Amino acid sequence: MNRRDMLDRLRAGSGPQAGPWDLIVIGGGATGAGVAVDAASRGLSTLLLERMDFGKGTSSRSTKLVHGGVRYLEQGNIPLVMGALKERGILRRNAPHLVHDVPFVVPNYSWWETPFYGIGLKIYDLLAGKYGFGSSRVLSREETLERLPTLRHEGLRGGVVYHDGQFDDARLLIQLIMTAANHGAVALNYAPAVSLLKDESGYLTGVVAEDTETSERFHLRARVVVNATGIFTDELRRMADDGASSLIQPSQGIHLVLDRSFLRGNTAIMAPHTSDGRVLFAIPWHGHTVVGTTDTPIDRPCYEPMALDQEVAFVLETAGQYLSRPPLREDVLSVYTGIRPLVKAGGAQAGNTSSLSRDHLIHIDRNGLLTIVGGKWTTYRQMAEDTVDHAITLGRLAERPCVTEELRVHGYLEHSGPQEGLEVYGSDGEKIRELARTSPRLAAQLHPALPYIAAEVAWAAREEMARTVEDVLARRTRALFLNARAAMEMAGETASLLAAELGKDGDWIQNQETDFRSLAANYLLKDENERDENGRDAR
Repeated sequence: MNRRDMLDRLRAGSGPQAGPWDLIVIGGGATGAGVAVDAASRGLSTLLLERMDFGKGTSSRSTKLVHGGVRYLEQGNIPLVMGALKERGILRRNAPHLVHDVPFVVPNYSWWETPFYGIGLKIYDLLAGKYGFGSSRVLSREETLERLPTLRHEGLRGGVVYHDGQFDDARLLIQLIMTAANHGAVALNYAPAVSLLKDESGYLTGVVAEDTETSERFHLRARVVVNATGIFTDELRRMADDGASSLIQPSQGIHLVLDRSFLRGNTAIMAPHTSDGRVLFAIPWHGHTVVGTTDTPIDRPCYEPMALDQEVAFVLETAGQYLSRPPLREDVLSVYTGIRPLVKAGGAQAGNTSSLSRDHLIHIDRNGLLTIVGGKWTTYRQMAEDTVDHAITLGRLAERPCVTEELRVHGYLEHSGPQEGLEVYGSDGEKIRELARTSPRLAAQLHPALPYIAAEVAWAAREEMARTVEDVLARRTRALFLNARAAMEMAGETASLLAAELGKDGDWIQNQETDFRSLAANYLLKDENERDENGRDAR
């Protein structure tokens, strides 16, 4: 998947003499990538445009779970849970190199919790049906501590174990983009839609896109334009119609990343009740422990949301109620924040975004813009199928059945258990090993605290359209999300390796290192004198 080749194909489909694309998808996150895969695999001519890097927003900042949603079961949203559990099973079948089973334990400290959660999780099993990952069961106190030796012992009565899915969100996203490209789609990062084309009646006929690296512009016609911009949904709708009302209410959630010692073994914790009405997870992930999340309404979305001090305090305090060694601020290796594009609902409690719907919404404006918004990572495939079905009707496109329920994701490789190191690349992992064998420099580990090697940087530039140090250390690898300080120390060598691949000079290397270090500083917790009155970084 080479960016130069993608640009050449884009040029061929640009201009007044070129025929229209069947679909132009705006947005390179989970939803947009899913739509591109679905459309391209049906044989529709498909172009995906992303104004930053693929997954720069919400899609790289999840809790790393492929799940039905135990909390939604408690809310009584049975259809949402059943649909998500089915999609969870489909995704594990189609991307076993990226999705695996992880056992979760709900610790019980009160007499009523064991029967209450035991029955609820049996219902969860039943709803999964043939897509189940494993049966839940009640654990004794001893069995619970055997699975979770770092759990708080005092008052523990036992637990209930159930099974859900885990994945690497940004890696799955990149491999979905590659899957779309394998089926003929054109996908470009750093290529925003700077304006929308309309006919005399105001109906959308295409977009004007720009390659931000060269400022080259492309006039592109389309039978259907799909708005899959997630948290920026309303921004694009107002580009098409400045009077468009809001469809989403953004909410942010944070995650703290700790050393693996806080959660030894391969079992996760699900704390079922927190003060903000959500559940709290502590999950083993890539040799670390991820703890989260929160649900904080915000006024407007941005690409780099900041964790509020009260959110950090809440996660640390809640985690400390369950762990024998309560985590402290100084234990946090990285903090990352994501924004949910929640669909507005009239029945939601004022100011309580945890009560807003996690279902998706398809909306068609009078100007013909087809918007898909809401949902979650687990249901991306079903969202994409629904979107393309609507696009076929709207654009009077050739009716062809969806094939993604059986479509293997790029890199497909049978695997069981957590994926570490180059295993997350699936079948591409061996190609990266071969690349590493060509040079001692490419075989070198970039930092002793993390498993990444230099060959992954070269691969990211050659095959995965990485253009910056951030692209490599935040999304092609997960260094920034796992250990921000280690990522900062890797930035110089990463920039040098990238420069060799992209033909850049010494000034570019220096600027890239400076820019990345500045960005990565926001993934570190600040001291008291570095935070403003809202708990945000005040530097």
